[in-house]
Amino acid sequence: MSIPLVNSIASWFLKKRFHQIELFLKYPNEVQEELLLSLLDFAKNTEIGKEFDFASIKNYRTFAERVPIKNYTGWQSTIERSRQGENNIFWPTPIKWFAKSSGTTSAKSKFIPVSEESLEDCHYAASKDLLCMYLNNNENSQLFTGKSLRLGGSKELYKENGTVFGDLSAILIDNMPFWAEFSSTPSNKVSLMSDWEHKMQAIVDETINENVTSLAGVPSWMLVLLNNVLESSGKQNLHEVWPNLEVYFHGGVSFTPYKDQYKKILPNKEFKYYEIYNASEGFFAIQDQNNSSELLLMLDYGIFYEFIPMEVYATSEEKAIPLSQVQLNKNYAVIITTNAGLWRYKIGDTVRFTSLNPYRIKISGRTKHHINVFGEELIIENAENALKKVCKRTKSEIVDFTAAPIFMKGKEKGAHEWLIEFKTPPKDLDYFNELFDNALKSLNSDYEAKRYNNITLNKPKINIARTHLFHDWLKLNDKLGGQHKVPRLSNSRDYIEDLLKLNN
Repeated sequence: MSIPLVNSIASWFLKKRFHQIELFLKYPNEVQEELLLSLLDFAKNTEIGKEFDFASIKNYRTFAERVPIKNYTGWQSTIERSRQGENNIFWPTPIKWFAKSSGTTSAKSKFIPVSEESLEDCHYAASKDLLCMYLNNNENSQLFTGKSLRLGGSKELYKENGTVFGDLSAILIDNMPFWAEFSSTPSNKVSLMSDWEHKMQAIVDETINENVTSLAGVPSWMLVLLNNVLESSGKQNLHEVWPNLEVYFHGGVSFTPYKDQYKKILPNKEFKYYEIYNASEGFFAIQDQNNSSELLLMLDYGIFYEFIPMEVYATSEEKAIPLSQVQLNKNYAVIITTNAGLWRYKIGDTVRFTSLNPYRIKISGRTKHHINVFGEELIIENAENALKKVCKRTKSEIVDFTAAPIFMKGKEKGAHEWLIEFKTPPKDLDYFNELFDNALKSLNSDYEAKRYNNITLNKPKINIARTHLFHDWLKLNDKLGGQHKVPRLSNSRDYIEDLLKLNN
């Protein structure tokens, strides 16, 4: 098929879809309210629909008064029944698929329901929209002349009681239309290999001679793969391996700590980065502009959004608000109601709005992944931006990091302990630490107040991690590859103690 033809088919789809996107850009709150009522109507005869009398709910206020907000633990027993093959509990159509996700909050696995509707109207619709937006912004794109190198999770699919569970990417690959495999590399067989280390080499072998035009996957694991590609090919950068490579679609973990390392191996100034915000629970937002760090919240994927301001999260004052009431630059926990039957579900992520017309967001962290032992409210976004600043000043590079509090003992003040694996360590760690402490103060006024004259907090304590420490820790915990990630910040010392032991 000729490129002009492929591009013209794509732009036909694009124009058709842009009409629908314009609708939710113009009437976001109406689209969301209508979506909520249609979800309630669709599920009114389910067990949960009858319990909360969905049939009589006619507006958001009644919905919020009647249906409780829950996290995974609150849903677990209901989801287990569904996994055993029971139908019509929280969603009317049979749910066959469950995305297994370890989450970063506990070692226990979560099984997130994936309905036919969420596969089609959310996950796959989002993949098409991502391409639509990219092509709309880059009319000379040659994306379709080659293949997309996708790096999915490494879990096989397991069948039980007529239901199937596995890594979300494995479920998506397994359900993809047959033609999609022709435009992707590696093959499904290699993509779904479960031994992560063997799989890495298999991907290198299979993709190195392909015409790869785009990359898609989690930044931390993609970087490992791309460095392996350079090692195997003996080339200096990736443009020498794949001359037509033009864009990297990334999500799953923050790109901030990895950006400079990517720029080294992808030095072409024209190369594009597009961020996405998706999870096992759904696909939420897409970068809709070139060279932007903001994501457009997608309002017509069968997901109804609510938000809890972080200053009242997990307190007696906790209350969710609809999209129409959010404010700029405040930190919110995300609550979703979905077309897979999750009703008012806490996904554990935090976002802040950078624009209200249209609604654009930045992911700021996780509800559980912050340090607030001393009232300092340190979030992942602060940590990553501070490290990025300091690495630039000290010409150092970071592979991974984690941090935890040092609790007060007697008259001894508290502090934050950091464990950082460097690719290029700083020449002077004390100077690095001083700059880092100052960067955190400039980014977070609560932290600055607690550090003032060492009133509550002493300066950070930084440990250097040995090479591959985080990789070895993930391997030890059977969390290599896919969506697994290193817990960045924690209010307890569990992770850091484990890692410090392994570091010795």
